[in-house]
Amino acid sequence: MADEKSQNKNTRRSPVQKKEEELEKKLAEIQQKEAEDKYKILAQQLNLPYSDLVSIPVDTDALSLLNEEEARSANIAVIFKKDSKIIVAATDPANPTTQKIISRLKEDREVEVILTNPRSLQNILKRYQDIKKAETFEIGAIEIQEGELDRLEKEINNTSDLKSRLQKVSTTGLLELLVAGALKTGASDVHLEPESNSARLRYRIDGLLHDIAVIDRHPYEKALDRIKVLSKMKLNVRGVPQDGRFTIRQKSVSIEVRVSVLPSEFGETIVMRLLDPRTIKQDIGELGMRDDLLNKVKEVLKKPTGAILTTGPTGSGKTTMLYAFVNHLNSPDKKIVTIEDPIEYHIEDISQTQVDARRGYTFANGLRAIVRQDPDIMLVGEIRDTETADIALQAALTGHLVLSTIHTNDAAGTVPRLIDLGIRPQIIAPAINMAMAQRLVRKLCPECKKMRKAEEAELKKLQEVLGPLSKYRNVDMPARSSGGPKYPKLDAGLEIGTPGKCKECNESGYKGRIGVFEAFEMSREIERLILKSPAISEVRDLAIAEGMITMLQDAYIKLIEGVTSMEEIERVLG
Repeated sequence: MADEKSQNKNTRRSPVQKKEEELEKKLAEIQQKEAEDKYKILAQQLNLPYSDLVSIPVDTDALSLLNEEEARSANIAVIFKKDSKIIVAATDPANPTTQKIISRLKEDREVEVILTNPRSLQNILKRYQDIKKAETFEIGAIEIQEGELDRLEKEINNTSDLKSRLQKVSTTGLLELLVAGALKTGASDVHLEPESNSARLRYRIDGLLHDIAVIDRHPYEKALDRIKVLSKMKLNVRGVPQDGRFTIRQKSVSIEVRVSVLPSEFGETIVMRLLDPRTIKQDIGELGMRDDLLNKVKEVLKKPTGAILTTGPTGSGKTTMLYAFVNHLNSPDKKIVTIEDPIEYHIEDISQTQVDARRGYTFANGLRAIVRQDPDIMLVGEIRDTETADIALQAALTGHLVLSTIHTNDAAGTVPRLIDLGIRPQIIAPAINMAMAQRLVRKLCPECKKMRKAEEAELKKLQEVLGPLSKYRNVDMPARSSGGPKYPKLDAGLEIGTPGKCKECNESGYKGRIGVFEAFEMSREIERLILKSPAISEVRDLAIAEGMITMLQDAYIKLIEGVTSMEEIERVLG
């Protein structure tokens, strides 16, 4: 007790000590004010803005444009970055070392210099400690171990196994389990959606979202932080959307993961898209085209010039089809260049470029540059505007094969859509070789699918839709003799596929997806029609009259073959 009293007595400050401290504080303030006045006068002489940096939020991404050693040696810091513009704070812009660094930064950026005082700059340079902490966290705490992923994949056979494992997983092992489960079940996307006291986990498998589990709040928040650091997002930013990506490296393949974080009512929603190159169709024969259509597409791809446009909504397989076309055409004697947003899968031996609007690299600007690269084949990820459409079609007219996508509901909609974009009808017909449309339908699981007799209403639909193709229906007819598909008679004995349930398909009855297609080539009759700026229905009627098999007809043929079900066709095509 005596010692404690003695200690308290020693720590008490006398009135004289307090007075001295107040004087020292006031002296420091006066000195700081004098220093600021000095640097304000210097800023006026140099015709530069002045700031004490107190009210300016410092972006660590901007700060990291210079390493700490050169920033301290030159008394300079990058305090702001947006697109190609940065703001630099310096205490002596005339210093040769400082000028050298500023000149280097000006090589590819617009640089604004502001003057500050040494004390304020030192406070900013302390922020380098935040960068070091983030780097330590990234390297030491969030690496996804390849061996751990392999082990987890072996232990997970279906979504039931995954649900069971999620009940027992530790907070630190959650991300590995989410990724391993997605890879094992063939999920294309992982969704983590926060609720008031928990988070909902869903996987998109074969185009449909499936509820997997409910995760406690704490593990979800830990997983969110790990995903953000992995994806090089800002940990301390919560109220704005962020995008990033990371790579999962396995023995045989590297899988890119695109990450989107969006603020929501109860936290941040995470969506991770897994771009597994093993799922991409390497051969156009794997897309699910009928033999007659496949042969027609192969003939069109032999043409050295012209455009092939694929259409359909988001997620209908357009990009997959274009990649399959590129793989089919890829050879040492051809130069293939792409412009994509973003690059989803990397293809060997071709030049792939990615749109970057912040740097002014748009589809239109990129396409102009690509034309000067002397390509034989050009892949344009999407025709979104008049400028891109015009450049792409002009390229198709001047010696290039152009592959691209455009947003319409069906193949016939391609022509009116281009006219709506302002393309002259006189250009459209000679530029386009083929217009295609597609959707993806789920395939019946081969382990549990069943065949059943078509109901009367279903049979009536099939007869109505496939009736115009009756000349192809004789199963004994050589499949290519009339250029169309073959299928059995549409009578009361007709059997169609229907889903079952088993562990192989996670009790869904479906496993994998296949395309249903329609396509027409440019003919003289269609060319004459285009000159009249036709409606979609006019183009569609003429294409059908010339032999185009519609997506619904193609889907019903796959139904009769036991590939998919009536329920799935109605879900996708209506």
